[in-house]
Amino acid sequence: MASASIPAYSSNALENSSTKNASRESLKMEPLSDMPLLPGEERVIDKDIIYICPFSGAVKGKVVITNYRLYFRSVEAEPVVTFDVPLGTISRVEKMGGASSRGENSYGLDITCKDMRNLRFALKQEGHSRRDIFDILFRHAFPLSHGLQLFAFLSQEKFEENGWNVYNPMQEFRRQGLPNDSWRITFLNENYELCDTYPALLAVPFKASDEDLRKVATFRSRGRIPVLSWIHPEKQAVITRCSQPLVGMSGKRNRDDERYLDLIREANGGTSKLTIFDARPNVNAVANKATGGGYEGEDYQNAELVFLDIHNIHVMRESLKKLKDIVYPHVEEAHWLSSLESTHWLEHVKLVLAGAIQVADKVSSGQSVLVHCSDGWDRTAQLTSLSMLMLDSFYRTLHGFQVLLQKEWLGFGHKFGSRIGHGDKNHADADRSPIFLQFIDCVWQMTKQFPTAFEFNDRLLLTVLDHLYSCRFGTFLYNCESARDANEVKTKTVSLWSLVNSDRSSYINPFYTMESSRVLYPVASMRHLELWVGYYIRWNPRIRHQSPVEQRYRELLALKDQYLKKLEELQLSGSAPRLSNSTAPSPASPTQRVTHMHTPF
Repeated sequence: MASASIPAYSSNALENSSTKNASRESLKMEPLSDMPLLPGEERVIDKDIIYICPFSGAVKGKVVITNYRLYFRSVEAEPVVTFDVPLGTISRVEKMGGASSRGENSYGLDITCKDMRNLRFALKQEGHSRRDIFDILFRHAFPLSHGLQLFAFLSQEKFEENGWNVYNPMQEFRRQGLPNDSWRITFLNENYELCDTYPALLAVPFKASDEDLRKVATFRSRGRIPVLSWIHPEKQAVITRCSQPLVGMSGKRNRDDERYLDLIREANGGTSKLTIFDARPNVNAVANKATGGGYEGEDYQNAELVFLDIHNIHVMRESLKKLKDIVYPHVEEAHWLSSLESTHWLEHVKLVLAGAIQVADKVSSGQSVLVHCSDGWDRTAQLTSLSMLMLDSFYRTLHGFQVLLQKEWLGFGHKFGSRIGHGDKNHADADRSPIFLQFIDCVWQMTKQFPTAFEFNDRLLLTVLDHLYSCRFGTFLYNCESARDANEVKTKTVSLWSLVNSDRSSYINPFYTMESSRVLYPVASMRHLELWVGYYIRWNPRIRHQSPVEQRYRELLALKDQYLKKLEELQLSGSAPRLSNSTAPSPASPTQRVTHMHTPF
């Protein structure tokens, strides 16, 4: 995570004035007293450099590159400028200017980051002063492209909690009341032979045999058959997910697939028709027939098909690029509203939220649904997880949200490795896309509309996004569960949830009120959505990130803790009467049923 002390957006780049043949010993690794090092982190190079700050101009200082981060500290500026950037956050490193470039600070490095900032550093032009630092930075920022390990496999961090224990698939199935008379748990994919991008355990209709599942897999893209994600505790309506059917231009039929969808419909006696939510625009779904895909046509007699008009990964990537252009390094003030509208980012967020609302509404009314896009690992994950967040208050707790991400995103094979490009130098890869960022943005929009409904706060969302890129933890590495198993991620790396659950209080929303049966329906209209300034413009020092109300609330909580501690000391010394639980309440745990008085916002 980047340090909050940087008074600018910060760009990521590293330079050194030594020549290419300088040995590591000759680089004079001068100690920086506030240089943070994680267990397993090692310093590789440090160099005198000029940071071209987009807010305050050129800043002289020293940059240190380790096998995990780039760290900068100013030497003359007041106040001192410091920041660090995990190397995994770096998307692109380029040389700026050449030996004959003219103009002050025209020779150096340009660094593009994945977290809405860029860094620019200048060096002296004599003696190829940037060559060593460019080579070292390029090598360690993109380790997989150079035969090196990601830092997560080098880290030796230890935490009180083991985050890999957060999610147990069978335990989550049991929490939902599964298996039951209509749904069973199959171990058919235990060795990832049915579908290598699906989890090992799957919930399927009780009446569907394993042989039925094999037949259906041949007619679904990449073998991603319809399986259960969530079941309504009272109405037994379900959210199922899959990939597109392989209909093709000739309009192929598969009676096994048609019968299987009927079994899903019949598993909930109250569903007369199974609603199929195809996340794509209609025209895109039709176009996919040309490549062998398609959608469920009239042959699926007991189903209704609804297109949700959410665009593909390439559209989302371009939209975020446009957004970055208007917020970094300076906010486009003159035509802010029209500039923001031209990015279409909030419009895409609106469509994703609106689709999830439709899914949640159907299930809440007792109708079962099937959700898919093309391959079922991008838009599908957004829709299922957001609708589950609306329907089930468990997923709105700190622990439950971790389970949701492990289950719907990591378990069902969202391609984090390809979408983020961990350790890969190919910044122009067409597979990269901010699908998960867009989902977290949607969650943030919900937390703003329902400020008391979520046990976790903005800091958790920011931490998740920071470590989505950092490669400090193994949680988001690789494309699917089978790849993580093959690379022994659980035994060789630390989980992000180890960090979070060892410091729970930092991620708790002070306004949280538990309401176990409440369904949340956010307003998905442009008038109610807002740009997440605390993420997209957080590197701008002129932006205020925390609301005064929340800041004051935290101060009061700290004061309360001081008084309780003092009271406890007095009680131990025998000079004060003990207070009953009713007069000195402890914070309610997520599992306790409590009533709170709170001011509506």
